[in-house]
Amino acid sequence: MSRKVYGDADAALQGLLRDGMSIMSGGFGLSGNPENLIAALRRAGPRELTVISNNCGAEGYGLWTLLQNGQIRRMISSYVGDNRLFEQLYLSGELELELNPQGTLAERIRAGGAGIPAFYTRTGVGTVVAEGKPQESFEGRAYIRETWLRADLAVVRAWKGDTAGNLVFRKTARNFNPVMATAAAVTVAEVEHLVPAGELDPDLVHTPGIHVDRIFEGRDYTRRIEKVTNRPRPEEEVRG
Repeated sequence: MSRKVYGDADAALQGLLRDGMSIMSGGFGLSGNPENLIAALRRAGPRELTVISNNCGAEGYGLWTLLQNGQIRRMISSYVGDNRLFEQLYLSGELELELNPQGTLAERIRAGGAGIPAFYTRTGVGTVVAEGKPQESFEGRAYIRETWLRADLAVVRAWKGDTAGNLVFRKTARNFNPVMATAAAVTVAEVEHLVPAGELDPDLVHTPGIHVDRIFEGRDYTRRIEKVTNRPRPEEEVRG
């Protein structure tokens, strides 16, 4: 068995956690969340965390559980949404928040993985996003300078992975997971299906194993959806 393979989330995080560390967590809403790893983080209990993630889960699920447990000091994200706890903690001053345009957040993480310390973007020019950031003009247009994002630990989730750490993501559950896997000192991946090395088609691998330090097969996935909305279909559509 590969030295990268661990039995479960608790074992995969052993020796990696400390108070005050920074953690990237994949997912968009609840899609592609590393559910087993988030639960293990709650059990392990590191505090004063800086968490880099698109959002912070939904009531009762995902990163929300770390918020509720008082483990997160600072969020770097792009969406508060309907997360009432996130909103309350921020407005009360108990939680620090660095809010990014979503594309900027993704590019800052990608830059961190690519070794690019800064880049320029027009997104946010003339808004509060630009406050305190250097600006330059290129071809007569103003651009904001944004800096890379890197973390002590990335926790990601994939559909399939092999014992060498190669990962394949499925549909929208890919989201931030691949870029986060490249931008941390240590990356731990949970996969729905763990297969022997060599079984994955190299042309279908999204994240090469060189970026993954530890991997395990997750269990008990809920695949929750934050909001389920159904509309009655017009009778003529049903007949058609």
